[in-house]
Amino acid sequence: MPVRIGAAPEHNFDQPLELLSDCHRRIERFLAVLSQIAATAHGRALGEDERQSLTTALKYFREAAPRHTADEEESLFPRMRSCGGEEVAAALEKVDALEADHGRANRLHAEVDEIFSEWLERAVITPAKEKQLRYDLAELAALYSEHIRLEDQVVFPFAGRILDSETRLEIGREMANRRGLQIR
Repeated sequence: MPVRIGAAPEHNFDQPLELLSDCHRRIERFLAVLSQIAATAHGRALGEDERQSLTTALKYFREAAPRHTADEEESLFPRMRSCGGEEVAAALEKVDALEADHGRANRLHAEVDEIFSEWLERAVITPAKEKQLRYDLAELAALYSEHIRLEDQVVFPFAGRILDSETRLEIGREMANRRGLQIR
């Protein structure tokens, strides 16, 4: 059965930190879809369900994942930086590493997208492309594992402590605006 992007999040824009964590679950789920297809299809022509699931997962990483990155880099992290203090400075060292992860993930996703798009277009891929795809997906899985753990267990809870409720609501409004939504 094909996967869908449109599953309702558990949280809303009034809870932006929790909504960012919800997005992590989608990242994990769609990355698992990509990895599963690469691991089981072995470069052969994909069935219709596989094609639909692959198309949905690729669309997620092309469209939704960049908004998630912007939510962090343009809304959350700058507000954390503006708080100042030693504890914030220590946390910001982690944030700097997370931003570097975003760049690395973007490069890997571009390559994965290119290979999968070729697979969809040509119906098969070469063993060399399949090997590169598996390598890139393993790199993404390793990167996301630590990145998501750090954000969910350290950065987001810390942000919840240092950012007041109005600031969190502003972040939520910006997140909604990135998606073409208006909230109060």
